[in-house]
Amino acid sequence: MDFNAVRMFVSVAQTGSLSAAAERLDIALPTLSRRIRELEQQLKVQLLERSVRGTKLTDSGTRLYEHASRGIEALIEGEHAVLSDQAHLKGHLRLSLPPSFEPWWEVLSAFQRRYSQIQISVYTTERRIDLIEDGVDVALRVGTIAHETMVARRMLTYRHILVASPALIERLGAPRSVEALYGFPCALWSQGANSTWQLGGVVFKPEAMLSTNDYAHLRSRALIGDVVTELPPFLAASAIREGNLVALLPEHPLPEQQINLLYPSHRHPSAIVRAYLDFSQEYMGYLVEVSSTSE
Repeated sequence: MDFNAVRMFVSVAQTGSLSAAAERLDIALPTLSRRIRELEQQLKVQLLERSVRGTKLTDSGTRLYEHASRGIEALIEGEHAVLSDQAHLKGHLRLSLPPSFEPWWEVLSAFQRRYSQIQISVYTTERRIDLIEDGVDVALRVGTIAHETMVARRMLTYRHILVASPALIERLGAPRSVEALYGFPCALWSQGANSTWQLGGVVFKPEAMLSTNDYAHLRSRALIGDVVTELPPFLAASAIREGNLVALLPEHPLPEQQINLLYPSHRHPSAIVRAYLDFSQEYMGYLVEVSSTSE
């Protein structure tokens, strides 16, 4: 969820109108209106009732405001609390991320808005790097962690989504069971070994027409109607909302994935690393809370 859009929504709720909120935030009224509409589309609810007399919260909008306003106030208080520390946090942070991991781009942007004197270098790779040898302070890893020399801080869990385009479904019909997928062209995320999909309690081994370790490639092929594939939710959500992809077999969910931040256990984390770990956990926890209370 876009934190800035939530902040704009809270301002509209507090001022009672879009124009007053735009003036308070010093942004253009059309920009504010567009960001609020995008937030409503993302949450799939109407948050505001607009009329010539002003703007009023819907029931869903009231629920979001009750939680979001507290969260934003807490973040502002936290920002004020660390203002004196920010002046001293100056240096270089070296990170490792998986390719195309878009949710973390927003985290890094927000982190640098708070700590403007910290320079970030991002090394993007699927390879299991050696943090010491490669000179990386913190690595983001997807999946369970079992490494004695690393400390893992869990950020969140999520599930991939099995998807196809409406054009492919129109051509072949919607699969009613896992076994029905044998009649569909499938594409897999893979790093060379044979891969399977764990769909609920069923293990499915597709005859893949394409295998790649690039989720952006898989999304592209799914969007043009070539394949059924699995995608992380952050790559599938907007296409599903816009009707360009369809989620398949939701009663057979793919396994949960974990996102962890790793740093060496024998190295005491620096103030910059600690700030990054704490900020990331705070930021993701806030977004998860707002999303769950707005469903």
